[in-house]
Amino acid sequence: MLFRESAASVANRTHLEGRLAELLTENFFHRHGHGPHPSEVRAWERSIPALANAVVEAGLGGVEMLLEYGLPLTSKRADVILAGVHPSSGTPSYVVVELKQWSEAYPEEGDPLRCRVPSYPEPVLNPIEQVRGYCDYLVSFNGALERDPRSVTGVAYLHNATEFGVAGLREVTEDDRGRMFTGDQRGAFLDYLRARLAPKPGAGAADDLLQAKVRPSKQLMAVAAEEVREREQFVLLDEQRLAYETVMAAVRKARRSPHKQVIVVAGGPGSGKSVIALSLLGDLYRRGVSAIHATGSQSFTKTMRKVAGARKPEVQRLFRYFNSFMEAEPNDLDVLVCDEAHRLRRTSANRYTRAALRTGRPQVSELIDAARVPVFLLDQHQVVRPGEMGTVEQIRHAAAEQGVDCTLVELDSQFRCGGSDAYLHWVTSLLGLEGNGPTEWEPDGKVELLTVNNPRELEDFLSDKRAQRYSARMTAGYCWKWTKKIAPGLTALPADVVIGDWSKPWNLYGDRALLGAPPAPLWATDPAGFGQVGCVYTAQGFEYDWSGVIMGPDLVWRTDRWVVDRSASKDPSFTKTTPDDDVDLLIRNTYKVLLTRGMVGTVVYSTDAETREKLRSLVPSAT
Repeated sequence: MLFRESAASVANRTHLEGRLAELLTENFFHRHGHGPHPSEVRAWERSIPALANAVVEAGLGGVEMLLEYGLPLTSKRADVILAGVHPSSGTPSYVVVELKQWSEAYPEEGDPLRCRVPSYPEPVLNPIEQVRGYCDYLVSFNGALERDPRSVTGVAYLHNATEFGVAGLREVTEDDRGRMFTGDQRGAFLDYLRARLAPKPGAGAADDLLQAKVRPSKQLMAVAAEEVREREQFVLLDEQRLAYETVMAAVRKARRSPHKQVIVVAGGPGSGKSVIALSLLGDLYRRGVSAIHATGSQSFTKTMRKVAGARKPEVQRLFRYFNSFMEAEPNDLDVLVCDEAHRLRRTSANRYTRAALRTGRPQVSELIDAARVPVFLLDQHQVVRPGEMGTVEQIRHAAAEQGVDCTLVELDSQFRCGGSDAYLHWVTSLLGLEGNGPTEWEPDGKVELLTVNNPRELEDFLSDKRAQRYSARMTAGYCWKWTKKIAPGLTALPADVVIGDWSKPWNLYGDRALLGAPPAPLWATDPAGFGQVGCVYTAQGFEYDWSGVIMGPDLVWRTDRWVVDRSASKDPSFTKTTPDDDVDLLIRNTYKVLLTRGMVGTVVYSTDAETREKLRSLVPSAT
């Protein structure tokens, strides 16, 4: 939350030219480490005064206004929550308000859940559905609302619009958690506020909401089976819901006519790509629509087969690999959900592919061919090995070559790392992937970040967290040789990762458990995985509460910059022909992946003394 005050006080501030917007801008920069988008500032200057004046005019000046309220465990923010007392029951009452400056909007191609706004290049989610999602999400995660979910209602206030200009948006069902008022319904809006809030101070109700215990986030693998086989487990917000509805609209269109459409969903780590993928797969599976989930990751696919398809072979068959479609009939599937699409390869052929199939055809073209609605979910900054090539532009180009329309939906929120976009910004700046270089970490209350002096401290710290019933894993850069064949008769796994007098084995290679360690695909989800150090290929796509990251000698800090030492990498995918610039980027991307697995916190250690000193100057110590 950026700011809270009574409606009367907020209205008073808005009368002082620009003061409220200036205050919110300062608070935003302090909270997130970067400035707000100019469009947000304009909204603060225009929409918040419109709402504050309406609340005061309704006689509710004592109601508390929570501005830019951060939804728990995500970077998403509700524009305003009005906190007060219900006029009938005297219990806390909350109104979530989504503010829009639009003067007109209309449904996208007859689909009222998605709407077109003249000034926007792409469709957006209907604000009635947007605010309903915020309400549902709040009730799911805020403990104060558990006892009385009816205390939360939601409204979209389009203060510049007339009913005529946005009438098509009302094709979406309205209810207590999602309704809409326009500028020419201002009187009805005031009546609505009076029906939900009493003319009494709302500071106490606001305190209850802000101090409530946050329920733990649903980790994807823990609820995957229910998501696919039984019912929806996740509340999709904003662009997540827009991506979902875009796919469902394309499916409906494809079933009515010979229509084909490629959809690309792009977002950073923890933005909910795999949640969208499973929500789509589950819904389509339950509706009897032919759909397949595919990845380029053995760990992710095999885990999904085990977790989501437990004791149900037909569900296991829903999960395939990108190279499974070389002989697929064109448009044989209705939907092909390509998750982790940044791991696409140039071709599907490998050393086991028979000669007749070695055509050199791009893998992305095979995947586009295979379904009427191919869906690609990707993060362009998670490419970590040579030969991976899934970018938005490459997919767009392949679709254009085949004469197929391509729609892009970008996800700008994130749900991992406690929902801290400040942490993601810090990581990309630290590694020189974005921004102006490393900055000191300013705790934001959403995620913890700590550093340690040696690997034993790291292991002990994570062991303590496991004793407190948190999940935890250790990962490292690929700087130690990996023993892939375990000699018979051994009583313990070879301790390949050796740092001074501390050592640990890498995660197992292959699909069989051995000596108490889980197979590689289950390292991130089986509790026994804590006994081994994971590499990027077993960690990518997964999440756990606490992440311990060992930065090896392949990326070290020297004076005022990062230096990549490719000779320190033991990754066999880096060959003599891999250009230095590619290796540099791939190693930085590797550490970005490793540093963004933790839901609750991350503790980091470097094997290099100068790098440890640099990290200590930026990050608090765990001891």
